[in-house]
Amino acid sequence: MFPEFRDLITELKTSDDHFLHLFDKHNELDERVRHMEARIELATHEEIENLKKQKLLLKDQLYAILKKAGNKTN
Repeated sequence: MFPEFRDLITELKTSDDHFLHLFDKHNELDERVRHMEARIELATHEEIENLKKQKLLLKDQLYAILKKAGNKTN
């Protein structure tokens, strides 16, 4: 996710608790979705879609933080 921000992500994960929380939550949801789609974890199509929407919202929030932090360093 966001390879162009790899260094900034590493920095923010250690300096910004809110960013770290969002990042960890996104990864947790991603793993759950993968397990559900692989039928390791049982879920309905609607449950999977709901988690995907939550992931997308988190990704949007993470991107906004990265863009803002990236602008500060430029």
